[in-house]
Amino acid sequence: MSNEIYYLVVTAITISCLHTITGPDHYLPFIALAKTKNWTLHQTITWTLLCGAGHVAGSLLLGIGGIAFGLSLSKITWLENVRGGAAAWAMLLLGTAYLLYAVYQLSTNKRHKHFEGYDDGALYVYEHKHGSVVYPNERRKVTPWVMFVVFVLGPCEPLIPLLSFPAARQSVTGVVVLVSVFTIFTLACMVAMVLLGYYGVAFFKTEKLERYVHVIGGSTVMICGTGMVFMGW
Repeated sequence: MSNEIYYLVVTAITISCLHTITGPDHYLPFIALAKTKNWTLHQTITWTLLCGAGHVAGSLLLGIGGIAFGLSLSKITWLENVRGGAAAWAMLLLGTAYLLYAVYQLSTNKRHKHFEGYDDGALYVYEHKHGSVVYPNERRKVTPWVMFVVFVLGPCEPLIPLLSFPAARQSVTGVVVLVSVFTIFTLACMVAMVLLGYYGVAFFKTEKLERYVHVIGGSTVMICGTGMVFMGW
């Protein structure tokens, strides 16, 4: 494995784990549904994996944008003579753009989806801004299939700049490796967090970090891209 792919794999693992752990919506809904619907452990894991697979699939669809960007930069021949080359610059530029977008979202308090259980034992999903009031008619009761759709439509955006690097290198192997690593660690982390909750293990207050998950992801990618361009990683 080349040094570049090694660093990308480490970044992919970091992002997939942080994205899952700091996002309670990746595991708390499954724990809540398991309790309210009396799911068996097998049912709980099955729905977790199914929704996780939908989440990954949605992320990969977004990742096509990163692949397209990387391929377009790979055609600019003079860029290969610039420090770091087209591949490293592709990831650095997209990582920086994503970080700026994440900071903008954070500063403007954009609406986002949120899961919450209520006294009637049901689980609901709704869009809200931090500090805003959510009215009953704005909520939608969560069923397993509703949750699957929510996960498909809520992909992990940092995968876009990650895939731009192997695309700019025109490395199919690199794309496959990164996609495989991202998929395996996302699903494994989701299942691990759900199992902890299923057996009654208390979580740290990750809700406070949830607002910063995109900033963390964008920063991670940008740092990796910076290292490849300016530090010879």
